[in-house]
Order: sequence, then structure tokens, then C-alpha cells
Amino acid sequence: MAASKKAVLGPLVGAVDQGTSSTRFLVFNSKTAELLSHHQVEIKQEFPREGWVEQDPKEILHSVYECIEKTCEKLGQLNIDISNIKAIGVSNQRETTVVWDRLTGEPLYNAVAAPVSPGPSVPVAVVPSGSSVPAAGTSSVWLDLRTQSTVESLSKRIPGNNNFVKSKTGLPLSTYFSAVKLRWLLDNVRKVQKAVEEKRALFGTIDSWLIWSLTGGVNGGVHCTDVTNASRTMLFNIHSLEWDKQLCEFFGIPMEILPNVRSSSEIYGLMKAGALEGVPISGCLGDQSAALVGQMCFQNGQAKNTYGTGCFLLCNTGHKCVFSDHGLLTTVAYKLGRDKPVYYALEGSVAIAGAVIRWLRDNLGIIKTSEEIEKLAKEVGTSYGCYFVPAFSGLYAPYWEPSARGIICGLTQFTNKCHIAFAALEAVCFQTREILDAMNRDCGIPLSHLQVDGGMTSNKILMQLQADILYIPVVKPSMPETTALGAAMAAGAAEGVGVWSLEPEDLSAVTMERFEPQINAEESEIRYSTWKKAVMKSMGWVTTQSPESGKNVFVYYYHIFLVC
Repeated sequence: MAASKKAVLGPLVGAVDQGTSSTRFLVFNSKTAELLSHHQVEIKQEFPREGWVEQDPKEILHSVYECIEKTCEKLGQLNIDISNIKAIGVSNQRETTVVWDRLTGEPLYNAVAAPVSPGPSVPVAVVPSGSSVPAAGTSSVWLDLRTQSTVESLSKRIPGNNNFVKSKTGLPLSTYFSAVKLRWLLDNVRKVQKAVEEKRALFGTIDSWLIWSLTGGVNGGVHCTDVTNASRTMLFNIHSLEWDKQLCEFFGIPMEILPNVRSSSEIYGLMKAGALEGVPISGCLGDQSAALVGQMCFQNGQAKNTYGTGCFLLCNTGHKCVFSDHGLLTTVAYKLGRDKPVYYALEGSVAIAGAVIRWLRDNLGIIKTSEEIEKLAKEVGTSYGCYFVPAFSGLYAPYWEPSARGIICGLTQFTNKCHIAFAALEAVCFQTREILDAMNRDCGIPLSHLQVDGGMTSNKILMQLQADILYIPVVKPSMPETTALGAAMAAGAAEGVGVWSLEPEDLSAVTMERFEPQINAEESEIRYSTWKKAVMKSMGWVTTQSPESGKNVFVYYYHIFLVC
């Protein structure tokens, strides 16, 4: 990079993107949103028992320092002065739970992990109460189920009505969220119990652990979280934007161990070590909220969909909490400043997206690499009346039908692997439409377009199909790192930093690829109604009853699959 180029870069902003399988540090130009450099480090999951998933908080912290150091080295090689980095944002895997000793800085137990991918990937089996055995052929790393008995115990003593938790938090009582994991730690780990008794324990999600450690740890580290991460704990009142005393009493969690709740965009503290010592940490967002911000979905009714193993959908509902009648979650989207208003979102997931491509590769062998599916689908340009419903372990939102199983129907003697590949891509799009239709029914805001990101969006056939099936434009940013970008935007826009403008007219520098519907509305509706007919055919294949209790345990699990 030439010196003249260096001179016009302007202020830079870094972002820590801490996920379940890797940590990254990325540096952006605050004026153009251009990604200048980044570094990634893989991190391990640990499986001390079947159905348990843990991570080492110290390894996560060390990976952050390593990524920062390596990225700064790369910037130096590009002749970019790291003193231009004016702020750092943090985006993190949500719900993963850490408890540590504020006097020693040592974790009191491994982090109890969240799912490995954004959105449901491989559904856990519909199993009898007390079991934590994944379905045959599934990955035990997807979900930590140790808290199942904790949830069963808590559910028996919910005060008042069953909406006690959901009405305050927007979340169902499930094994997924942090409060239940923290309750399990308090019940089962003596080191945690003792530290709480001696007033030494601090609790947080990954963002809290990182910010506390990076701002000094035992030497004055800031114990805080932001509203988006707090809203995933089941201890946070999304109306008052405060920890809820009744919820803490219900879960038996002492409020003094909880982090201070801050906005998503303000200076929390300064880096106390490493190449960026003295740089403020001034942005914090849970990963899906960060992607919403990175996609610039700031208007009521704007939605983004992240296409990965599953799909993860968020729809901005503005200043209003919208509670779903279709199995979606209500969550805090962002609050970009102490004095700025809070925005909420409806949240839902497609359970099987990229997972169906891997199924075609690994189980049927009709493709050798995931990228081949686009080539096969392009060869025919149609499913030739073939429809694929990937209900491998039942249907999730908006059906919640455990008896369903995957089907491929509409086959003729002319159907070949290309048509099946095309139908698999269509299945991802049809499922996305079903979730977005549910969101529309809940909040009454029809979408004008859908913002997209994630690995599958490189498939142009998929993106065009999505536009055709939704019958609205699909808009994909040319810079795919939307999660990290959202954290950087929040950090750069913070009061006291002020190097990143969030005004709409200043955000136009981010270029977009736009896919317009290429079929007429009638054809779109015919294809969608035929898909729904196929979905009906998939139902009623199996009976899922717990032999011990006779209860449909699918209902117990359905909330888990809804979230990432």
C-alpha cells in the first residue's frame, strides 16, 4: 500500500468477532467500511461427557490477544499505522456462560457453550426425559443439554402463569439461555458455590468476560454487558432494560454477580495491554444483533437473514416489543448510545439450510463439494415439479410438528440429481418465506426487501430463487463480514469516539448486489402453495411420545431450535 493511500485512510476501527469455533479481529476504514486486514484463530470445544459442550475461557481470551497482535502485524506490512485505530467493538457468541473469580481473574469452570453454528444446525433427538443422547448421525457438539433436569424442575414452580418468564424476557424457559446454565453451575460446581458465598464470583456472557479481561481484569477491569447480550440471559427485563429482581429470585441467582448493563455503543473502558493498549472498547453486540446493524437494518420492518448451516432471521420491530403467536422470539436488537432509544426484533430460525447441502454430499453422494450444487441446479434451471421438505427431525416454526419427516416428492422418470439439487435450494427459500410470513403476521409490517449474509449467499442461484419465492428483492452486501462490521460501527459511532457516522446518507458507500424477482407473482404463489402441499405430505410419519411420561417432548425442545 502506497504512502499516499495511507494518508487518506482516515480513522480505523477494530472489531473482535468471537464465535463458537473461532475468534477473529478485523480492522475497517470508518469512512468507507472497507475491510483492511484481519486474522483468525480456531478455538476448541471440549466434551467432558455425552451431551456436554464446554470451552476454555482463557483460551478464548488468548485467541483475542493473538488475533489483535497478528492483525496489527499485517497492517504494519501494509504500511498502515495502527495508531489510526480509534476504537474496538466486540461481537460474540450469545448465551455461552462464564463464571470467574474477580480476585484472581481465573475462570471457576469452563464456559458452558452455546450451539456451534448461527441458527439450528443438527436437531437433537426427540428423547425421553432425562436423556441427553443426540439423534443417530447427528453431532453431539451442537447443543449442551446438561440443564434439561434444571429446566424441568424450574418449570414446575413457575409463579402465576406460564408466561411469567416470556412476558418479561421475550424468551421461553429452555436449556439454551444463560440463567439455566448459571443455575446448573450454582447447583453442581463447588468452586462456583464457594466463590458466590465469599462474594468473589462474577458472571457474564463471553462479551463480559472479554471486556473485563481486556480492560484490566483484576486491576480494575470493567464488569459490564450490553442490552443485546443481557436480553439473552432470561434474567433481563426487556421492557425496563434492567436485571429483573423477580426473575433473579425465581432462578436463585444473586444480583451482585451480574454485570452492569450498558448500551451497545459507548466507551466501556480502555485496552490495558497488547498492541492496542489505550484504545477504547466502545461497541458491544451479540452476533445476530451485530449482523442486523452491519446490514444497516435500522428501520422498523427491515429484516436480515444469515444463511449458514441453518438460517437466522431478525426483523427490526422498532421501539415496540412484539410477542409472537408463531413460535418466534422477542429480543433487544440494539441500543446505539446511552441516550439513544432501544430497538427490538423478532427472531426466528430455519433449522435446515446449509445442512441439507451437506446431506446431499455426505449421505447421498450426489455432489462432492458444497459448491457443486449451484452448478447442478444451473444445468436444469427448474426442479421439474420436484419438491424437497428437509424435515429430518420434525417441522419447526411455524408448524411445530414432531411427526413430520423429510420427503422428496413430485418425482417422475425424468427427475435426476440436478432437479433434486434445485429442489434442495428451493427448500431453503420456501422455509425462509414461511418464517418471514410468520413475522409479518406477528408484527403486520410487510417487507420491501430482505437483507442477506452468510456463506450460502455466494450461491447466485439460491439468491435469485429467494427473490422469486419471496417476490421481493434480496439485497446482499459486497463486503460479507456484516457481524464484525456491525460491532465496528457501534464502536466507531460511540460518544467520545465519533469516527463513524450512522446517518443514512453517510452509509451509502457500502455497495450491494441486488436480486430482483424474475417470475410473476402468480407463479411465485403457485410454487409456494405446492411447497405447502408437500409439507402437509411430510406430516404424520412417526409418533414421538416419551415412553416414561407420555408427554410430547418435542414441544419441550422446540424453543431450543429457534435460536442460535
